[in-house]
Amino acid sequence: MSMQSPKYMQLKEQILSWIASGRFRPGDKLPSENELAEQFELSRQTVRQSIGELVSEGWLAREQGKGTFVSRNTGERRSATGNRTVGIVTTYISDYIFPSIVRGVEATLKEHGYRLLISSTDNRKDRERESIEMMLSHSVCGLIVEPTKSAEGNPNFDNYFALEDHGIPLVMINERYPDLDCSSVMMDDEAGGWLAVNHLLELGHRRIAAFFKTDDLQGVARMKGFMRGFRELGLSVDHELLIRYRTEDKEERPHTALGEMLQSAEPPTAIVCYNDQLAVSLLDVIRKYEVSVPEQLSIVGYDDSYLATATEVKLTTVEHPKSLLGEQAAEMLISLLDKGSKAPSQMKLYSPQLVVRQSTAPVQ
Repeated sequence: MSMQSPKYMQLKEQILSWIASGRFRPGDKLPSENELAEQFELSRQTVRQSIGELVSEGWLAREQGKGTFVSRNTGERRSATGNRTVGIVTTYISDYIFPSIVRGVEATLKEHGYRLLISSTDNRKDRERESIEMMLSHSVCGLIVEPTKSAEGNPNFDNYFALEDHGIPLVMINERYPDLDCSSVMMDDEAGGWLAVNHLLELGHRRIAAFFKTDDLQGVARMKGFMRGFRELGLSVDHELLIRYRTEDKEERPHTALGEMLQSAEPPTAIVCYNDQLAVSLLDVIRKYEVSVPEQLSIVGYDDSYLATATEVKLTTVEHPKSLLGEQAAEMLISLLDKGSKAPSQMKLYSPQLVVRQSTAPVQ
């Protein structure tokens, strides 16, 4: 337990963590006050204070002569007490498109009388777990989550299952974990990857390099669309020009790889980037080797973020709905709240659009 708060609060947080992780599910009996006092080296009075607060908040219920149990009606309790707080968990609060998404979420929630509680995972699975447990301990009535490294599995399945146990509807944005039956609002990222490469193929490019972050399913889907574009024309992808990287490598691997490509005997004539953020950062490498865009090298980004037009090179890019996606996610969550926790999951899939600017041109 943490040493930063009073002992009764530490125990209260520990019990909430057990509930949020699914270790104790609705209807399960907790250890006795004596057992908790012995386990955590606390006085009976301290344990009783912790239990008492959780009972008054509706997390636990005492049954005379039987013990203390996890409440079976926490969802009903939230409705009865009028809790109007919705949580949103994202990978990066300062991420370049997240502020636009959260504006859409917040504006829609405000219209319907809900407040917003925000948490970030810094794209770490352990922090995703902490964020979900924190949201549940704050008694949010619903949750919007951008999954962390969605291509690397869902080690926090029990936490998500606990949300369902406690009647908290869930909407995932940008991607979703395949092992969860939850509502989602996403881009058709495979179609987006196809749009990006098809544009370049139509301009006559064949030596097309690509950089995809593949620890999330968005990057995997964009890469699949990229490869499909080649196959549909009966062409083969040059795997030496296809660079896959993880979040931890995003500052080095793509830059090093592009530098080597630009110095090779047959450099690429075009590149497709995982997102605009990467495309803009790769412009530093391109300037270093005095390669002109688009005369010698065409570039396509992804997301149509503010970065797409922030430099001297205005990027051709694939549009992301951003604020609209946030609005749709909030509306979907409100719909689930109105219908109750047993409502069937919903899915909204946006079709991507290509925004053509000055960073792409016919192959020379």
